Amino acid sequence: MAAARELLLDAAFMALDRRPWPAVRMVEVAAAAGVSRQTLYNEFGGKDGLARALVRRETEGYLAGVERALAGTGGTWERLTATAEWTTAAARDNALVRALLTGCWSERLPRPWRDPVRVPAPRRAERPLPTPPELVRMVCDRAVSALAAPGAGDAATAELARSCELVVRLALSCVAAPPAEGGVAELVRAVVPHPAR
Repeated sequence: MAAARELLLDAAFMALDRRPWPAVRMVEVAAAAGVSRQTLYNEFGGKDGLARALVRRETEGYLAGVERALAGTGGTWERLTATAEWTTAAARDNALVRALLTGCWSERLPRPWRDPVRVPAPRRAERPLPTPPELVRMVCDRAVSALAAPGAGDAATAELARSCELVVRLALSCVAAPPAEGGVAELVRAVVPHPAR
């Protein structure tokens, strides 16, 4: 069933690329995935459940990209720059990631938390989707965990956390007003304090 779930999520994402979410029809999503409409309903409970699962998958994909950027080679500055560049690229290329990071949901996009009363009982146990401030905090926490030097004192860790938050928020500003080519790295260089480089 996991393969069918991914096929359905892929089909829903492609449908969303072609038309606004309110115009996406479940029967078309099922047909594009090559499964029955009943399979789609069994898996997600309805269109709202499909929307939640789609947004959750895009959130997890974005965070996996953050993890890859932080695990890269180089020092703190290079890995923070890679995280900022990933954030701006992911938000530029994926309307759901952009909405998750900025809180700006257009009428074209699904609103996965619209009516919690109608959430089917098995789905109520799902953890809620992160708000933009929670998502920023998750990225910052991952960055501090990946970049903190072993045995670093509280002051050094606090300074690293501050640098991480500055870089993430800088990346978000680049989503709203993209810099010139290569501009993200230059902006990160300008705001990250010298000890973190």
